[in-house]
Amino acid sequence: MATKLVVMGVSGCGKSSLGAALAQALQARLIEGDDYHPRENQDKMHRGIALTDADRWPWLERIGALVRDEGAQPVVLTCSALKRAYRDRLRALEPVLQFVFVDITEDEARARVGARQGHFFPAQLVANQFAALESPVGEPGVVRVDALLPLQAQCDAVLQQLATTPQAKDLP
Repeated sequence: MATKLVVMGVSGCGKSSLGAALAQALQARLIEGDDYHPRENQDKMHRGIALTDADRWPWLERIGALVRDEGAQPVVLTCSALKRAYRDRLRALEPVLQFVFVDITEDEARARVGARQGHFFPAQLVANQFAALESPVGEPGVVRVDALLPLQAQCDAVLQQLATTPQAKDLP
């Protein structure tokens, strides 16, 4: 069975970087979830307005369908997937999904987001993401990795864990 991963976490945790590294290592298609937000969602975030569940549901449906439609091909999706209900919806669309939770502190995430150039997500919304985050640690098929590890160490730890068990694990 092909590997299907969602690299998840708050903005600034490094989802895009780790997702790209994992996609390359797994020879998988990379789907950058942010690329599929409707313009209205991007505009709201750019103006510092947090998305609501109603804003997110159509986006989750769209990206979940993209993963499902890859069939037997490996795929890595980057998506915040902050709430259990969001992860469950993605799992309903593609039951074989595994999640990689890139865990970071709020201060570090805010610093990273504040340093980004040209991204529609402002640092002022980081606190909102932490308020919405329902930790996936302990859910089946979830691997936790520390966002402060070097990128290659994160990638290696995830690949090693995926090779040994599909169950939830914590990595350094």
